[in-house]
Order: sequence, then structure tokens, then C-alpha cells
Amino acid sequence: MLLVLCVDLDDDLGRKTGFSTPVIGREPVEEAAVALATADPEDSDVNVIFQGLHVYDDLDSRDESVEVAVVTGNEDGDVAANREVGDEVDTVLASLSTAEDVTALIITDGAQDESVIPVIRSRVPIDGVRRVVVRQAQNLESMYYTIKQVLDDPETRGTVLIPLGILLLIYPLALIGSALEMPGFVLGTTSALLGLYLISRGLGLGDRLDMAVESARRSLYAGRTTLLAYVVAAALFVLGGVSGMNELEGVQDATTGEVGAPVMVAALVYGSIQWLAAAGITTSLGQITDEYIAGNLKWRYLNAPFYVVAIAIVLHAVSAFFLDRVEIGYLATALTVGTLLGIVSTLAFAVVESRLEDTDGSDEEGDTDSRRHPDRV
Repeated sequence: MLLVLCVDLDDDLGRKTGFSTPVIGREPVEEAAVALATADPEDSDVNVIFQGLHVYDDLDSRDESVEVAVVTGNEDGDVAANREVGDEVDTVLASLSTAEDVTALIITDGAQDESVIPVIRSRVPIDGVRRVVVRQAQNLESMYYTIKQVLDDPETRGTVLIPLGILLLIYPLALIGSALEMPGFVLGTTSALLGLYLISRGLGLGDRLDMAVESARRSLYAGRTTLLAYVVAAALFVLGGVSGMNELEGVQDATTGEVGAPVMVAALVYGSIQWLAAAGITTSLGQITDEYIAGNLKWRYLNAPFYVVAIAIVLHAVSAFFLDRVEIGYLATALTVGTLLGIVSTLAFAVVESRLEDTDGSDEEGDTDSRRHPDRV
């Protein structure tokens, strides 16, 4: 018996039509081919399956013992897909009710699908391999429509046309730069634009930016206070940076000689910590407000502002100590107060949350008991 095996390594048939594979027999294979052609007429695996049916009909008309089947892999990669094809070939061979020796004729649409040939050969002898090539794909007309279809895809346009357009702009921009006596600036700007685009495409920054914009838009229309809190926190963060730089400049002016790295860091922290703490408290309060409105607020969430204040106290004291603004006693007191503030807030909210959960559990148990015994007073 000759087994005509149509190979679909990436499982286009299963993904696009929902057919369970392997598909065995002339009528089921024809149904699968029609379903795939209906779902995606441009899929090359459609031609593979119809070619398998053509070979089957030709051999069957000569009264030869023949069977046709479609085996598929998956999208996980060559190794996983090859293993899946091997398992389906075993299923096909087990379903053949014949005492004759079985050989296979493999039909594929390209070299990628033919990578599974060694796996099939380990299970059944192979009489031949036939690659299906659509004749029209070799014509100029097909090339024109293929290019037109590719350029109609928004993702392809962004991937191909944007860097190509930047490259084509280099020469006219260079002429403009020469006329303005700034050729280096123009060429550097163009190169920077191209480099930033390629880096953003490579890291997927465009998708992340789109997600961030969509999230901000939803937050704005939903009336979430987190968005406003983030804007205010960003402004406070900038003010903190400016304040820290001013403090650093003041320390450098007041110090004779070179300022060490620890003192520079301490000056930046000392000048900016109050602004950064305000930014942290603002964002945490905004998040707490949104969680409360959504009905998802947990008591432990209220720890965030206290943690921010505790960290700010500690950093303020340490940086002030490095700048000789406070004595070691003040530093020890600040460290103790910051630590106790974090511990006390954590324990307090944990106890409150535990008590409330116990109370809710008792109420639910009492309601259940009263429903079970309605006559109990």
C-alpha cells in the first residue's frame, strides 16, 4: 500500500479550521482541504492537500492500493513539531487495516516541511517526496500583487518603509546641511533617528508605548486618580532633582578642595528627599483611592505611605550626617523612629485586617447556622 502523506508542519489546518489531526481517508481529507481553503485561500498548505488528493485519485484509478492522510505539527519549533508529526504518523499507520507493506509518498510545500522527512523515514519507507509549487508565484504579476499585499499591512509598512525613508532622506538632508553650514548636525540627527527607530523595534518599545498610552486613556476616561497622582509625582520628582542639584552646588561652593562621591550622593539625597517622599506619598494615596473605589482595598495597602515616610526619615538623617548637619545621636534616633514606624504600621494594619476577617467569618457562620436551624432562638 502507498500512503500519501500531506505534511503541514506548523499546523495551519488545526489552527485555522479546528480540524482534529491526523485526517485519514479521501473524504475527510477533502473536507479538510475545503475548510482550509475557505478559512485562508492564500495558505500554501491548501495546495499540498489538494495535490495529495490528486495523487490519490490518480493511483486509485489504476486500481493501486493507496490511502491519503494529513499529518500536522505545531508552532512550538522544529523539534516539537517534528515529534508531533511522528506521533501522528504512528496513529495513521496503526489505523491502516492492511496486511501489505506500507510505503509513503510525502507531499510538502517547501524545505521547512521537508525537515521532518527523517522522522517519517524512521517509521515507514519513503518512495518519494513531492514539493508543491504554485506556477503563478513565478510570474511578475504574482510578485506585483505580493508586494502590494505586503505594503498594505500596517506592521510591514512600519518595519520596512520607515527605515528606508530615513535612509533616502540622508542625501537631501546632507545637501540642506551643507547649505546651512551644519552638515554634521544634519547627518548626526538622521543617523540618531534611524538608530532610535531600530532600537525601539528591536526592544518592542513601540508596543509598550502603545500599551502605556492606551492604559492612560482608559484611566482618564474611567476617572482613576492614579493618573493624576502620577502626573503630580512626576512634577515633584523633577522638583526634587532640581533641589538636589542646588544642594550639591551649595556644598561644592562651601567646600575647599574636591568633594568625595559619598558627600555628593548625600547632598543630592538631602536636597531632594522631601520632594521624593511627597511624590511617593502622592502615588500611594492615588493607588489606595482607586483600590477603595474598585472595592479591592486591603488594610495592608495603607502601609505604603508610612513606609515612604519611614524611608524618607532614614535617608534624610543619613545624608544629613554625611554632610555634618546633625550629630550621631540624631542619626540613631531617626533610624529607630523609621524602623519602629514601619514595624508598627505593619503590625497595626495586619491586626485590624485579621480581626475584620474573623468578624466577617463569624457573621457568615452565624447566618449559615440560622439558615440550618430556623427554629433556634
